[in-house]
Amino acid sequence: MHAYRSHTCAQLGAADVGETVRLSGWVHRKRDHGGVLFVDLRDHYGLTQIVADADSPALPLLEGLRVESVVTIDGVVKARADGTTNPNLATGAIEVFAREVTVQSAAQELPLPVAGEAEYPEDIRLRYRFLDLRRERTHKNIMLRSNVIASVRRRMIDQGFTEFQTPILTASSPEGARDYLVPSRVHPGKFYALPQAPQMFKQLLMVAGFDRYFQIAPCFRDEDARADRSPGEFYQLDFEMSFVTQEDVFAAIEPVLHGIFEEFADFEGKGRQVSPLPFRRIPYRESMLKYGNDKPDLRNPILISDVSDHFKGSGFGRFASIVESGDVVRAIPAPNTADKSRKFFDDMNSWAQSEGFAGLGYATRKGGEFGGPIAKNHGEAGMAAIAEALGLGPDDGVFFAAGKASQAARLAGLARTRVGETLGLIDGKKFEFCWIVDFPMFELDEDTKKIDFSHNPFSMPQGEMAALEGMDPLDILAYQYDIVCNGVELSSGAIRNHKLDVMYKAFGIAGYTQDEVDANFPGMVGAFKFGAPPHGGSAPGIDRIVMLLADEPNIREVVLFPMNQKAEDLMMNAPAPVGLKQLRELNIRLVEQAKG
Repeated sequence: MHAYRSHTCAQLGAADVGETVRLSGWVHRKRDHGGVLFVDLRDHYGLTQIVADADSPALPLLEGLRVESVVTIDGVVKARADGTTNPNLATGAIEVFAREVTVQSAAQELPLPVAGEAEYPEDIRLRYRFLDLRRERTHKNIMLRSNVIASVRRRMIDQGFTEFQTPILTASSPEGARDYLVPSRVHPGKFYALPQAPQMFKQLLMVAGFDRYFQIAPCFRDEDARADRSPGEFYQLDFEMSFVTQEDVFAAIEPVLHGIFEEFADFEGKGRQVSPLPFRRIPYRESMLKYGNDKPDLRNPILISDVSDHFKGSGFGRFASIVESGDVVRAIPAPNTADKSRKFFDDMNSWAQSEGFAGLGYATRKGGEFGGPIAKNHGEAGMAAIAEALGLGPDDGVFFAAGKASQAARLAGLARTRVGETLGLIDGKKFEFCWIVDFPMFELDEDTKKIDFSHNPFSMPQGEMAALEGMDPLDILAYQYDIVCNGVELSSGAIRNHKLDVMYKAFGIAGYTQDEVDANFPGMVGAFKFGAPPHGGSAPGIDRIVMLLADEPNIREVVLFPMNQKAEDLMMNAPAPVGLKQLRELNIRLVEQAKG
């Protein structure tokens, strides 16, 4: 017999009754039933119930062990008594009567429990992540992540992509987030940077003649943490294609994402549905109007409308003056709220104020009759016209966000989400995908009043040179696109600008000289001088995909060894000081930060 096990803790069943077996694992739970000890033994695969009574020589040793001790148990498989089987357990029809136990490693008192799903402080979970990973939910999430990545690889290869690995030590880039810098020992005073993404390298692969590239790429950005963003590092499905249009990119990646989400839609028995192919395309400006952001949750049926014209010259002086000054009024329906008290509407206004906005106006409606402050000021006829334009039912209330277009859109988007969640309108059994397309190439910086890139500066402008030379820069659209699922942006992508003259012109509009472009992006500019194919791609986030499939609210729940919100690894004590010898080798002197 093998030194540690003849079976895993998920293998034994009724057909094995009478066999002598050897199992190894962790003591998951212990239950003392008056002279009979029941032990749930756990390994990576599952649980097996171990029994020891007064006739078992293993009883004294098992009684003295703490949970999470690692043991090897020799015993005989027995059928469980009638009424004691567990249909929810793979081994629920049997138990193993312990004859002998070997302690491989005795556990000390635990800083957090492994059995059960009790909530525990995050700092304890991260400091003892190796224990947290033993917990059923976390363990399953990490296995889901591994299976998703394996599925991604299979599907990308089936789509004709080839996997390559791009460098980790590279040059710092002036655009994007803050870099993580790595000092060079052999080049004093110079630094490598960890890649924020393999962007330059994957484009250079296309210039080098490789047609369809992908990798599960580690990326490093010195950014603050969010629920859907890890500080420090993350992984993405990075891919690029040559001789493609925007629709070619969509056609290549949609079956991959759709297939992955369909494959794992029933994770933990959730039985969710995935929106059909092809995914919906929504222009950026339409998304900002109807959903209040560029990552809409399409499970929410509420649509925002611009009702500015309804208040022009109206008797409602406040909204009329807002519209006449060039600002806007957006309306957010609140379906079937006739049974809601005024407190529901007032609470929404208080919530908007707590978010930093001036407030959220509203009108109630019951049986076709309007009420509330907006209705009182705007009048029955004015409200009836708004109701008809929005398609409101006789019991649908409505909220109003007013102000500058960007602020009104943001408040309306947040209110749409809050109303949808509060009223239970969001279907948790769906994955709703869409593409956001036609992003503006440029935007006006409100502070400097200068034109800058709104998204990715290396995207191809729609209309190319003719658009850059003949159109108002703020009207130029780009071949840029985001893939969104359930309100979570999975990735941004673009058809790249592979023409140097078009690139120089685009950067010139944003205030950069040709010399600055050449100095900041020497690798790409140098390569494009020798023939670059039209190319494009994207990079869906692996962490966010798994977070959605696992139905977790925070990305740390699907990352093996995550950092905390301060970008600290509490388990490995990183970042940490280093010795003077290492600093001298790197020609680095620490500068004390100014106080205050």
